[in-house]
Amino acid sequence: MSLKEKINPSKLPQHIAIIMDGNGRWAKQHGAERIYGHENGVKSVREVTEAAAELGVKYITLYAFSTENWNRPQAEVIALMQLLVHTISIETATLNKNNIRLLAIGDLKSLPQDCYHELQEAIEKTKNNTRTTLVLALSYSARWELTDAVKQIAEKIENKTLSAKDINENTITSHLSTAGIPEPELMIRTSGEHRISNFLLWQLAYSELYFTDKLWPDFRKEDFYEAIIDYQHRERRFGKTSEQLIS
Repeated sequence: MSLKEKINPSKLPQHIAIIMDGNGRWAKQHGAERIYGHENGVKSVREVTEAAAELGVKYITLYAFSTENWNRPQAEVIALMQLLVHTISIETATLNKNNIRLLAIGDLKSLPQDCYHELQEAIEKTKNNTRTTLVLALSYSARWELTDAVKQIAEKIENKTLSAKDINENTITSHLSTAGIPEPELMIRTSGEHRISNFLLWQLAYSELYFTDKLWPDFRKEDFYEAIIDYQHRERRFGKTSEQLIS
């Protein structure tokens, strides 16, 4: 029986988030510049997105570029942005062919203008696709997102369109960049690091975390299936006891 056949369709996570880590180390292992790792990481993005769509996973969110990544060497940042524009341009047709919708979260206006326009064009071209939604986290950090949500809420209180006493968890959720997207049931991180690195801090509150030593450019469909199988063997209690779940 293949790994894919071991997956229980009735227990499939509807949203999987991934921290795609290890591109730089992979490039170093191959005696190349860091951008070589990013270029090869695109193959993993394609494989995982296709695997998610084939299985019926409704949302997959990829941590593609954090706000902290702007502090990397300028040459690498420029090369990354060029790669992003090139990849989006090429992959839009494939997304439409596979009925996959593209969305993006983060401080998108901070992206270079050509990158921002290419991204918005791809989002528009794929907006009617319904099979799976691919969410790219670009110029994103959870602390930025939460700060921005607080600013939006504070402005509504100042304008008297919202009362402080009416603020609850739903209020905060609706002002996040992921508003309208279900919270991830599973978060995968590659490269052997065991941390979430300022990624979806609010949304990951009850997510199952899966860590693998595989570097992102080596991550393939079989690795994705293994993570889902591991998830399906876990008991998700949400603060309850095992006995309460059975009764």
